[in-house]
Amino acid sequence: MTGTAPSSSRRTNRRGAATRESMLEAALSSLASGDPGSVSANRIAKDIGVTWGAVKYQFGDIDGLWAAVLHRTAERRGELPVGLAPGGSLRERVAATVDTLYHGLTGTDSRAIETLRAALPRDPAELERLYPQTAAELVSWRAGWNAACQKAFADLDVDPERVREVASFLPGAMRGIVSEKQLGTYADLDEARRGFTAAIVAYLEHSR
Repeated sequence: MTGTAPSSSRRTNRRGAATRESMLEAALSSLASGDPGSVSANRIAKDIGVTWGAVKYQFGDIDGLWAAVLHRTAERRGELPVGLAPGGSLRERVAATVDTLYHGLTGTDSRAIETLRAALPRDPAELERLYPQTAAELVSWRAGWNAACQKAFADLDVDPERVREVASFLPGAMRGIVSEKQLGTYADLDEARRGFTAAIVAYLEHSR
C-alpha cells in the first residue's frame, strides 16, 4: 500500500495543475473580451465553469488570481528577442523592440491585461493595499522590462540612463500607435513606426 501512495499523489497533483492551467486560460479569454464585467469574481467563475469556491481553492482570492494571470502572461512573453541576438546594430535592435511591442500589444494576452488594469485602482498605494500580490507582479514587470532593455543594448556603448528613459516611455508610446490601428486611422502606421524608431536611435546614438 505504501508503494501506491506516491503515484496517487502525483496523479492528484497533475489534476490540480491541469485545473489551475485551465482556469488561468479561461480567465485570460474572459478578460480578453474587453467586457468590463469580466473582472467580477463571480463572472470569472461562471466563465471558467466552476464555483468561486473552486477558484479560491486554487488561487486564494481574487488578488491571487489576478497575480497568477499576470504572471502567466509574463512567462509567455519571455525576454526581448533583441537580447538574444548580439551583434545587431543599434537600429536593428531598436526596430526589433518596436516591432515586438507593436505585434504583442494586439494579442489576446495584451487585451486581457488592459481590461484588468482598467479595473484596478490607479493610485499605487491603494492598489498595494487592496491587491498586494497583483501590485507586486506589476512592479516586477517594470524591473524585468528595464533589465531586458539594458541587456539588449549593453554592448553598444550607449548611456544606460537613456536606455532606462526609453524603456520607461516605449510601452505607452507603442500602445498609442496600436490604439490608432484598432480604432482606424488615415495615418501610415508603418511610417509612424519607422519615424519612432529613427527618433529613438538618434537619441541613443547621441549618448555615445
